[in-house]
Amino acid sequence: MPVMIPESYVADLPVRLALYRRLAEIEDERDIEAFGAELSDRFGTPPPEVEHLLQTVAIKTLCRRANVEKVDAGPKGALISFRDNVFANPERLIRFIAEQGAAARVRPDMKVVFFDDWQKPEQRLRGVMAILRNLVRLAAPAKAA
Repeated sequence: MPVMIPESYVADLPVRLALYRRLAEIEDERDIEAFGAELSDRFGTPPPEVEHLLQTVAIKTLCRRANVEKVDAGPKGALISFRDNVFANPERLIRFIAEQGAAARVRPDMKVVFFDDWQKPEQRLRGVMAILRNLVRLAAPAKAA
């Protein structure tokens, strides 16, 4: 699926490049939402390509927070690889995978497979976002009681 700011949405090339630079520096999902709102205010309702771009940037920020190196998503689910095969809280991850039953498993190469039916690219984006949000939650330090 296209992931970009089309010329038909932001005609001025230097403005488009500046928007890409700003977007590359965003580290938080709330900031991405604010950026999307700013785009709407300045240029009108974003086309699907821009929405996909914002979701992709959100996925990248979640990956950094969960130490995910790579995500491969397709019609049958997602394959998650962790940087250096390290997850901040492996006990929580193992428990989470066990709770998923047949919907998730750890492969011998330490990659985690999440099985789902995502025929459309939009379903894949939503599904990957949900998985990564869970991984970020699991990786976070336990709160003191």
